[in-house]
Amino acid sequence: MAAVWQETELLLWKPPTAWFSVNAFFIPDGAGRRLRNWYVNFERPTVRTGDGFDTFDLTVDVVVAPDLTSWQWKDEDEYAHVRRLGIVTDTEHQAVDAARDQALAMLEERSGPFADAAAWSAWRWNPTWPAPQLPRPTTAPQRVAPTDG
Repeated sequence: MAAVWQETELLLWKPPTAWFSVNAFFIPDGAGRRLRNWYVNFERPTVRTGDGFDTFDLTVDVVVAPDLTSWQWKDEDEYAHVRRLGIVTDTEHQAVDAARDQALAMLEERSGPFADAAAWSAWRWNPTWPAPQLPRPTTAPQRVAPTDG
């Protein structure tokens, strides 16, 4: 089944080895659109697969004002819960802590994608570009039940 992203436009910055992505969410505004907010999503590094790319959301996020003047943590209680459940390991937690520091430093220093925030805020998808298409999923190997009883 094909799915279509709705309600917002998204511009995403995600180096493959980073433990977070920086997202710019745009919403309709009259005849155009405006930047609703920046959003730092903490996640496992991206892994290329035969079907596309895999990552894993680590629940904690930072919501940043469009003008970068304020920010707030989101879902820290959920992150604490997945830590208690062992879904986020101690090693991953250390990586998330380092990524939190890195993302906040980028925000405060106006580096990384925040260095050109005004230009990114004005960025527009070229309507002549074709919509991206994901490859068709490959079939999973058949599992065989053990025969030894």
